Amino acid sequence: MQWGDNDPFELEAMVALRRDLHAHPELGFEEVRTSAIVADKLAEAGIDVHRGLGGTGIVGTLKIGEGTRRIALRADMDALAMPELAERPYRSETANTMHACGHDGHTVMLLAAARHLARSRNFSGTVHFIFQPAEEGRGGAKAMIEDGFFDLFPVDAVYGLHNMPGLAVDEMAVVPGPQLASSDSWTVTFSGTGTHGAKPHLGRDAVTAAGHFLAALHTIVARVVDPLQPAVVSACALQAGDFNALNVIPDQVRIGGTARAYSPIVRDQLEAEIGVIARGVAATFGIAANYVFERRIPPVVNAADATMRALRAAKAVSERPVVENFPPSTAGDDFAEFSARVPGAYVWLGNGPAVDGALHHNSRYDFNDDAILTGARFWTALVEQELRQ
Repeated sequence: MQWGDNDPFELEAMVALRRDLHAHPELGFEEVRTSAIVADKLAEAGIDVHRGLGGTGIVGTLKIGEGTRRIALRADMDALAMPELAERPYRSETANTMHACGHDGHTVMLLAAARHLARSRNFSGTVHFIFQPAEEGRGGAKAMIEDGFFDLFPVDAVYGLHNMPGLAVDEMAVVPGPQLASSDSWTVTFSGTGTHGAKPHLGRDAVTAAGHFLAALHTIVARVVDPLQPAVVSACALQAGDFNALNVIPDQVRIGGTARAYSPIVRDQLEAEIGVIARGVAATFGIAANYVFERRIPPVVNAADATMRALRAAKAVSERPVVENFPPSTAGDDFAEFSARVPGAYVWLGNGPAVDGALHHNSRYDFNDDAILTGARFWTALVEQELRQ
């Protein structure tokens, strides 16, 4: 792999690196190989490197000139615990692990921009390149922050970028306000009195109670939340009984799921109302309910000023008109941990058509290498415009 200056973004080498990362995916907090490659390539370019923040996180710092403004650019590095089913020369070599969300591409785009900026030095100020572990539900952003990110690297603004199938590879979407929903988890355990399936009157039936709970659960969004406020409550896991004992009504039923919202008020409503229904159903059936709501990731809400700056950079590099009315997603991203503390903007970069319907988290998904150049150019333009000499 040759790393030279013939191409300002070393595109050929970056494509090769992206495919190498794709073939060797690593789960959250296990990105040892990936972070080592990133750290080596940053250091090779003369960028100061802080290793091991939040476990396997990397922060590269580039300070040029006397400018006092400080910004951070974030890419995620982790893969997902799922098999890759598509046949491609660089398919995952790690069992039940694949880059099904494009974090291999995110890593390479930011690395390409960082190395280019280190050579061109066409700005005045400080930029921190965040290579974050464990975005996929394992809390990597929070781990980096708890490990001292904002103490070690004070910043005035933070920016994130994510690929989006359906937008062209030279197309971007930049929108103020909510981009991604909060991502919270909940569990309800109904505890009754188990009994013979032929004698239900001798017990307290947690299974039937759970059925009533599931039916009532979806009235929260339909009848409690303001219909002008987006929200999602979904039951995603159910444990009860044994199919080898179909004449036994079990003592317990455990149900778990997710709750999503864009506003703090609705987030609070979802937490409260799931509990109201669980306890109400339990009282009706004379059983107990244990309810736990875990706040995992806050919503990603783009700040007006940061979004304006990101929009200006996107317009400078995008071959197509920048999309300014792109709808928010009910997915979550712990970039929110950074942008909840300083003004931030999260932008979308096209990944081209969703080939064979392979969207994010699909076993046949792949990051589109043709998007690397646009992403690297965006990061560069953002730094050069925001940290003008």
